[in-house]
Amino acid sequence: MSIEPIGLLTIIAGLLGLLLGYRAAFATLVVATLFGAAAAVLIGPANIQPAHLLLAFVAATVFTRNHERAGAIDSIRFPKPGFWLMCLVLYGVVSAILIPRFLAGDAQIIPLGASEYAATGSTVPLGPVSSNFTQSVYMIADLICFTIAVAVASTQAGFAAITGALLAYAAGNVLFALVDVVTYSSGTQWLLEFMRNAQYTLHNEEEVSGLKRIVGSFPEASAFARTTLGALGFTGTLWLCGRRPALTGVLAIASLVLVVLSTSSTGLAGTGPVLLILYATALLRSGFHPNRPYRSAAVLCAPLAVIAVVLAVLLNDAASETVRNYIDLLIFNKAGSDSGVARDAWNVYALQNFFDSYGLGVGLGTVRTSSLPFALVSNVGIPGSLFYLLFIGTAFLHGRGTPRTFPSDVRLAARNACLGLIIGDALAAPTVEQGLLFYVLAAMACAEPERTAEEPFAESSPLTGARA
Repeated sequence: MSIEPIGLLTIIAGLLGLLLGYRAAFATLVVATLFGAAAAVLIGPANIQPAHLLLAFVAATVFTRNHERAGAIDSIRFPKPGFWLMCLVLYGVVSAILIPRFLAGDAQIIPLGASEYAATGSTVPLGPVSSNFTQSVYMIADLICFTIAVAVASTQAGFAAITGALLAYAAGNVLFALVDVVTYSSGTQWLLEFMRNAQYTLHNEEEVSGLKRIVGSFPEASAFARTTLGALGFTGTLWLCGRRPALTGVLAIASLVLVVLSTSSTGLAGTGPVLLILYATALLRSGFHPNRPYRSAAVLCAPLAVIAVVLAVLLNDAASETVRNYIDLLIFNKAGSDSGVARDAWNVYALQNFFDSYGLGVGLGTVRTSSLPFALVSNVGIPGSLFYLLFIGTAFLHGRGTPRTFPSDVRLAARNACLGLIIGDALAAPTVEQGLLFYVLAAMACAEPERTAEEPFAESSPLTGARA
């Protein structure tokens, strides 16, 4: 085992969190989820990321407080969202232990871990793999993170702290993307080596047709694009709701531009659905009201503006050719590339593994896919997929509250951010596990700080911004 330099910084941040309090510690954890290509601690081939290391400090801080500990436990009561997530995790862990052993040799799999498939490019017989253990640990960490986030967000101060941390995450994501491009262009990539030390393949120096593949602080362009779709959903919704419009508007526009220019097929294909979600949000929230003629006109004219831009591009031969080539390269020609063929094969075998396991799945972390639905049905089968859908459904429907208040607007933003991440995962996810950030956002989507707040949220505070 070795502690990396960024691990020492993480431990220092964790100790400071213990001194500053649980809200500061959890906000630090949220921002630390940015470091997707970093390893704070190396244990053989396993990587412990900074956010997961901080989770231990946060848990030590939160679970020693009676109110927050009770809130975390209450979050997993039936039929709350945490209960269904707990069911998913329990089934996943049990399936990872038992199914690869009971059905050993009964099917051919493409294993998630870097095992025989990585060396030969061929399938291997079903059996236990190292990722059964690692994915189980990650899912348990996700459950702990979700319960802590619900507990922290149950108070007015905690809810506001996590909201600020999510905005800091979006800003940091934009900043690291710009730094990634600048360091690559100037030949100073070594400046980012301290956070690119994970023991798995990093694709941070690749180009597509002369364009740098933007990875930011993540291991590859698709991972960056996926998280940026979530940031776009969160900041774009808050901007539509009139919350800190100068900040959220800039972050939303920057996220949109970066995800389109990332050269990731995941980002380019996912941008349209996320923009449609934001437009639907604008329609549902603003509608058409005689007292808001300008806002109503803007909502009506948005599709016309998009059509006008598209027509302008099509009428310009040089511009239309550039755009068409870019889209063809990243989406339409992707299926014929070596990467596209391999990813299609992963999903084909994953679907076959679903049937081979009689719908139970071959065990959490057993097989690799390139899409979340295939990851669910192949790894945790019908039971796990059902638990996941119940978790998402109850999280999105729980805690809607009074509309057009600060908590309600943030919950809506968190739901849209979750949808953005789900869209990205549906296009490229190799596993069931969706990362700590996803479960923080899911917790914010169902948090109800109004129930414990002694007074309403101050609508004029610097964080909440003016009401739209």
